Amino acid sequence: MASETSTAERLDHETRLHEDDHHSIKLWLRLLTCSSLIESRLRGALREEFDTTLPRFDFLAQLQRVPEGLTMGELSRRLMVSGGNVSGIAAQLVSEGLVDRNPLPDNRRTFMVKLTPKGRKAFNRMAQRHEQWVIGLLGHLESKEVEQLMVLLDRVKRGLQ
Repeated sequence: MASETSTAERLDHETRLHEDDHHSIKLWLRLLTCSSLIESRLRGALREEFDTTLPRFDFLAQLQRVPEGLTMGELSRRLMVSGGNVSGIAAQLVSEGLVDRNPLPDNRRTFMVKLTPKGRKAFNRMAQRHEQWVIGLLGHLESKEVEQLMVLLDRVKRGLQ
């Protein structure tokens, strides 16, 4: 229980706030805290139930969306990580039989990655549980509150673009 408390405290970025901080700083730290807490819970649940990581889940999710597969470069761009990170995850998933990685016929240096039937089945199980976890984490909000948050966060997002 002590480690749970210390993890929650570590992820509560709002502890850095001072009363006279600008409201934008307060908002940023509240958003960061919420995101960190949700991500931490999801990471733990994926590790505990599926013995996998969030980056591996995200990798599989990208492939699920594009059944014909993606190049390693496209995966790197979509996941916003280096090619080396994508290569390492791909190698692990290939060895587990969850994805296939094959060179393109017209460019042997470019590899196409796609889910295997085993990978699709494994990801679908994880995605179903992931959805349940997210609902469990955010389901205490009423639909009207979610709508309000979505409108406000859309405004934040548009202001950042």
